[in-house]
Amino acid sequence: MNTTREKISALIIAYNEIGYIERCIASVAFADEIVVVDSYSTDGTYEYLKKHPKVRVIQHPFSNFTLQKSYALKQASNDWVLFLDADEVVSEDLKTEIIETVNSNNEFVAYWFYRKFMFEKSPLHFSGWQTDKNYRLFRKSKAQFSDKKIVHETLDVDGKSGILKEKLTHYCYKNFADYKAKMLKYGRLKAKESFYREKQFNYACLIFKPLWKFFNHYVLRLGFLDGKKGITICYLNALSDLERYRELKELEKKNELAYYLVMP
Repeated sequence: MNTTREKISALIIAYNEIGYIERCIASVAFADEIVVVDSYSTDGTYEYLKKHPKVRVIQHPFSNFTLQKSYALKQASNDWVLFLDADEVVSEDLKTEIIETVNSNNEFVAYWFYRKFMFEKSPLHFSGWQTDKNYRLFRKSKAQFSDKKIVHETLDVDGKSGILKEKLTHYCYKNFADYKAKMLKYGRLKAKESFYREKQFNYACLIFKPLWKFFNHYVLRLGFLDGKKGITICYLNALSDLERYRELKELEKKNELAYYLVMP
Protein backbone atom coordinates (compact mmCIF):
# COMPACT_ATOMS: atom_id res chain seq x y z
CA MET A 1 0.00 0.00 0.00
CA ASN A 2 1.32 3.41 -1.02
CA THR A 3 1.36 5.73 2.02
CA THR A 4 3.28 8.59 0.36
CA ARG A 5 1.42 11.86 0.73
CA GLU A 6 0.91 13.81 -2.48
CA LYS A 7 2.27 17.36 -2.38
CA ILE A 8 0.20 20.32 -3.57
CA SER A 9 1.25 23.64 -5.10
CA ALA A 10 -1.22 26.50 -4.56
CA LEU A 11 -1.01 29.03 -7.41
CA ILE A 12 -2.59 32.49 -7.47
CA ILE A 13 -2.40 35.43 -9.88
CA ALA A 14 -2.98 38.85 -8.35
CA TYR A 15 -3.24 42.56 -9.02
CA ASN A 16 -4.29 45.05 -6.33
CA GLU A 17 -5.97 42.48 -4.10
CA ILE A 18 -5.05 43.77 -0.64
CA GLY A 19 -7.95 43.16 1.73
CA TYR A 20 -8.91 39.96 -0.10
CA ILE A 21 -5.78 37.98 -0.85
CA GLU A 22 -5.01 37.64 2.87
CA ARG A 23 -8.05 35.34 3.29
CA CYS A 24 -7.11 33.41 0.18
CA ILE A 25 -3.55 32.82 1.39
CA ALA A 26 -4.73 31.77 4.87
CA SER A 27 -7.19 29.29 3.37
CA VAL A 28 -4.48 27.46 1.37
CA ALA A 29 -1.92 27.33 4.20
CA PHE A 30 -2.18 23.53 4.02
CA ALA A 31 -0.47 23.52 0.59
CA ASP A 32 3.20 22.49 0.41
CA GLU A 33 4.01 25.69 -1.46
CA ILE A 34 2.15 28.89 -2.28
CA VAL A 35 3.23 30.78 -5.38
CA VAL A 36 1.70 34.15 -6.29
CA VAL A 37 2.33 35.87 -9.62
CA ASP A 38 1.71 39.57 -9.10
CA SER A 39 1.28 41.90 -12.08
CA TYR A 40 2.91 44.91 -10.39
CA SER A 41 0.26 45.81 -7.81
CA THR A 42 0.22 49.38 -6.50
CA ASP A 43 -1.93 48.92 -3.38
CA GLY A 44 0.49 47.07 -1.11
CA THR A 45 -0.35 43.55 -2.32
CA TYR A 46 3.21 42.83 -3.43
CA GLU A 47 4.73 44.19 -0.22
CA TYR A 48 2.37 42.04 1.88
CA LEU A 49 3.22 38.92 -0.13
CA LYS A 50 6.94 39.65 -0.02
CA LYS A 51 6.85 39.58 3.78
CA HIS A 52 4.65 36.48 4.07
CA PRO A 53 6.73 33.51 5.32
CA LYS A 54 4.80 30.89 3.31
CA VAL A 55 4.55 32.73 0.00
CA ARG A 56 6.90 32.87 -2.97
CA VAL A 57 5.89 35.94 -4.96
CA ILE A 58 7.01 36.70 -8.51
CA GLN A 59 6.23 39.87 -10.43
CA HIS A 60 5.31 39.39 -14.08
CA PRO A 61 3.59 41.81 -16.51
CA PHE A 62 -0.04 41.01 -17.36
CA SER A 63 -0.98 40.46 -21.01
CA ASN A 64 -4.07 38.33 -20.59
CA PHE A 65 -5.39 35.75 -18.14
CA THR A 66 -4.33 32.69 -20.13
CA LEU A 67 -0.71 33.82 -20.52
CA GLN A 68 -0.49 34.91 -16.88
CA LYS A 69 -1.87 31.62 -15.58
CA SER A 70 0.31 29.62 -17.96
CA TYR A 71 3.34 31.47 -16.60
CA ALA A 72 2.24 30.78 -13.02
CA LEU A 73 1.74 27.09 -13.80
CA LYS A 74 5.38 26.82 -14.87
CA GLN A 75 6.45 27.99 -11.40
CA ALA A 76 4.82 25.06 -9.59
CA SER A 77 7.23 22.55 -8.05
CA ASN A 78 4.61 19.82 -7.54
CA ASP A 79 2.42 17.88 -9.96
CA TRP A 80 -0.84 18.50 -8.11
CA VAL A 81 -1.84 22.15 -8.52
CA LEU A 82 -4.59 24.08 -6.75
CA PHE A 83 -5.20 27.22 -8.84
CA LEU A 84 -7.19 30.02 -7.25
CA ASP A 85 -8.14 33.60 -7.97
CA ALA A 86 -7.01 36.04 -5.28
CA ASP A 87 -10.62 36.63 -4.17
CA GLU A 88 -11.43 32.93 -3.70
CA VAL A 89 -11.37 31.13 -0.35
CA VAL A 90 -11.11 27.41 0.48
CA SER A 91 -13.38 26.37 3.36
CA GLU A 92 -12.30 23.80 5.95
CA ASP A 93 -14.62 21.19 4.42
CA LEU A 94 -13.25 21.86 0.93
CA LYS A 95 -9.69 21.69 2.28
CA THR A 96 -10.40 18.22 3.70
CA GLU A 97 -11.93 17.09 0.41
CA ILE A 98 -8.95 18.38 -1.60
CA ILE A 99 -6.41 16.56 0.59
CA GLU A 100 -8.41 13.33 0.52
CA THR A 101 -8.91 13.62 -3.24
CA VAL A 102 -5.26 14.03 -4.24
CA ASN A 103 -4.29 11.09 -2.02
CA SER A 104 -7.06 8.76 -3.18
CA ASN A 105 -5.15 7.16 -6.08
CA ASN A 106 -8.19 7.41 -8.36
CA GLU A 107 -8.19 7.80 -12.14
CA PHE A 108 -9.08 11.51 -12.33
CA VAL A 109 -6.37 14.00 -13.27
CA ALA A 110 -8.42 17.22 -12.94
CA TYR A 111 -11.39 18.41 -10.89
CA TRP A 112 -14.12 20.97 -11.41
CA PHE A 113 -15.14 23.17 -8.47
CA TYR A 114 -18.58 24.70 -8.10
CA ARG A 115 -18.40 28.20 -6.65
CA LYS A 116 -20.49 30.17 -4.16
CA PHE A 117 -20.52 33.79 -5.26
CA MET A 118 -20.45 36.45 -2.58
CA PHE A 119 -22.04 39.87 -3.19
CA GLU A 120 -20.01 41.87 -0.67
CA LYS A 121 -20.70 39.80 2.48
CA SER A 122 -23.81 37.85 1.45
CA PRO A 123 -24.18 34.97 -1.05
CA LEU A 124 -25.66 35.40 -4.51
CA HIS A 125 -27.97 32.44 -5.10
CA PHE A 126 -29.08 32.93 -8.72
CA SER A 127 -28.38 35.53 -11.48
CA GLY A 128 -26.71 32.94 -13.73
CA TRP A 129 -24.04 31.86 -11.25
CA GLN A 130 -25.82 28.89 -9.66
CA THR A 131 -24.29 26.35 -12.06
CA ASP A 132 -20.90 28.01 -12.52
CA LYS A 133 -17.92 25.69 -12.22
CA ASN A 134 -14.22 25.89 -13.06
CA TYR A 135 -11.17 23.69 -13.06
CA ARG A 136 -9.22 24.47 -9.92
CA LEU A 137 -7.39 21.25 -8.98
CA PHE A 138 -5.37 19.25 -11.50
CA ARG A 139 -2.14 17.48 -12.31
CA LYS A 140 0.33 19.85 -13.95
CA SER A 141 1.62 17.00 -16.11
CA LYS A 142 -1.85 16.32 -17.52
CA ALA A 143 -3.23 19.79 -18.23
CA GLN A 144 -2.44 23.11 -19.87
CA PHE A 145 -4.36 26.32 -20.39
CA SER A 146 -6.05 26.50 -23.77
CA ASP A 147 -4.65 29.12 -26.13
CA LYS A 148 -8.12 29.59 -27.65
CA LYS A 149 -9.24 31.89 -24.83
CA ILE A 150 -7.59 34.90 -23.22
CA VAL A 151 -10.36 35.54 -20.67
CA HIS A 152 -12.47 33.00 -18.74
CA GLU A 153 -9.59 30.69 -19.50
CA THR A 154 -10.01 26.93 -19.45
CA LEU A 155 -7.86 23.82 -19.42
CA ASP A 156 -7.05 21.22 -22.03
CA VAL A 157 -6.97 18.04 -19.94
CA ASP A 158 -5.32 14.77 -20.94
CA GLY A 159 -7.41 12.34 -18.91
CA LYS A 160 -10.61 12.06 -16.90
CA SER A 161 -12.14 14.86 -14.85
CA GLY A 162 -14.16 14.76 -11.65
CA ILE A 163 -16.22 17.25 -9.64
CA LEU A 164 -15.70 18.08 -5.98
CA LYS A 165 -18.78 18.26 -3.72
CA GLU A 166 -17.77 21.23 -1.57
CA LYS A 167 -17.99 24.70 -3.11
CA LEU A 168 -15.26 27.29 -3.44
CA THR A 169 -16.23 30.67 -1.97
CA HIS A 170 -15.75 33.51 -4.44
CA TYR A 171 -15.82 37.12 -3.21
CA CYS A 172 -16.46 38.43 -6.71
CA TYR A 173 -18.34 41.63 -5.85
CA LYS A 174 -16.39 44.04 -3.63
CA ASN A 175 -18.31 47.16 -4.64
CA PHE A 176 -20.02 48.61 -7.72
CA ALA A 177 -16.99 50.48 -9.09
CA ASP A 178 -14.66 47.49 -8.70
CA TYR A 179 -17.01 44.99 -10.34
CA LYS A 180 -17.84 47.43 -13.14
CA ALA A 181 -14.13 47.91 -13.89
CA LYS A 182 -13.67 44.13 -13.87
CA MET A 183 -16.57 43.57 -16.28
CA LEU A 184 -15.34 46.27 -18.66
CA LYS A 185 -11.86 44.73 -18.61
CA TYR A 186 -13.32 41.30 -19.39
CA GLY A 187 -15.32 42.83 -22.24
CA ARG A 188 -12.23 44.38 -23.81
CA LEU A 189 -10.29 41.13 -23.52
CA LYS A 190 -13.18 39.20 -25.08
CA ALA A 191 -13.13 41.71 -27.96
CA LYS A 192 -9.44 40.98 -28.56
CA GLU A 193 -10.19 37.28 -28.45
CA SER A 194 -12.95 37.70 -31.05
CA PHE A 195 -10.74 39.92 -33.21
CA TYR A 196 -7.88 37.41 -33.24
CA ARG A 197 -10.34 34.66 -34.17
CA GLU A 198 -11.56 36.88 -37.06
CA LYS A 199 -15.08 37.32 -35.74
CA GLN A 200 -16.54 40.44 -37.32
CA PHE A 201 -18.45 43.25 -35.62
CA ASN A 202 -22.11 43.76 -36.42
CA TYR A 203 -24.72 46.07 -34.91
CA ALA A 204 -27.14 43.24 -34.18
CA CYS A 205 -24.67 41.79 -31.66
CA LEU A 206 -24.00 45.24 -30.17
CA ILE A 207 -27.71 45.74 -29.53
CA PHE A 208 -29.14 42.31 -28.86
CA LYS A 209 -26.31 40.42 -27.11
CA PRO A 210 -26.30 42.67 -24.00
CA LEU A 211 -30.12 42.64 -23.91
CA TRP A 212 -30.16 38.85 -24.15
CA LYS A 213 -27.49 38.54 -21.44
CA PHE A 214 -29.56 40.63 -19.04
CA PHE A 215 -32.82 38.82 -19.87
CA ASN A 216 -31.18 35.41 -19.64
CA HIS A 217 -29.52 36.03 -16.28
CA TYR A 218 -32.24 38.14 -14.68
CA VAL A 219 -35.33 36.27 -15.89
CA LEU A 220 -34.41 32.79 -17.14
CA ARG A 221 -31.61 32.26 -14.59
CA LEU A 222 -33.80 33.74 -11.82
CA GLY A 223 -31.73 36.81 -11.05
CA PHE A 224 -34.89 38.60 -9.87
CA LEU A 225 -34.88 36.28 -6.85
CA ASP A 226 -31.62 37.94 -5.74
CA GLY A 227 -33.45 41.26 -5.39
CA LYS A 228 -31.43 44.45 -5.90
CA LYS A 229 -28.22 42.39 -5.96
CA GLY A 230 -29.58 40.49 -8.96
CA ILE A 231 -30.38 43.67 -10.88
CA THR A 232 -26.87 45.03 -10.23
CA ILE A 233 -25.03 41.85 -11.21
CA CYS A 234 -27.14 41.18 -14.31
CA TYR A 235 -26.76 44.78 -15.48
CA LEU A 236 -22.97 44.75 -15.08
CA ASN A 237 -22.65 41.36 -16.80
CA ALA A 238 -24.68 42.72 -19.73
CA LEU A 239 -22.45 45.81 -19.74
CA SER A 240 -19.47 43.51 -20.28
CA ASP A 241 -21.05 42.23 -23.50
CA LEU A 242 -21.80 45.79 -24.64
CA GLU A 243 -18.15 46.76 -24.04
CA ARG A 244 -17.02 43.67 -25.94
CA TYR A 245 -18.75 44.72 -29.16
CA ARG A 246 -17.87 48.40 -28.77
CA GLU A 247 -14.23 47.44 -28.45
CA LEU A 248 -14.43 44.97 -31.34
CA LYS A 249 -15.71 47.79 -33.55
CA GLU A 250 -12.79 50.00 -32.47
CA LEU A 251 -10.27 47.24 -33.14
CA GLU A 252 -11.62 46.79 -36.64
CA LYS A 253 -11.41 50.54 -37.28
CA LYS A 254 -7.80 50.65 -36.11
CA ASN A 255 -6.95 47.64 -38.27
CA GLU A 256 -8.51 49.26 -41.35
CA LEU A 257 -6.65 52.51 -40.71
CA ALA A 258 -3.35 50.66 -40.31
CA TYR A 259 -4.02 48.83 -43.60
CA TYR A 260 -4.60 52.04 -45.55
CA LEU A 261 -1.57 53.74 -44.01
CA VAL A 262 0.78 51.00 -45.23
CA MET A 263 -0.73 50.78 -48.71
CA PRO A 264 1.59 52.13 -51.45
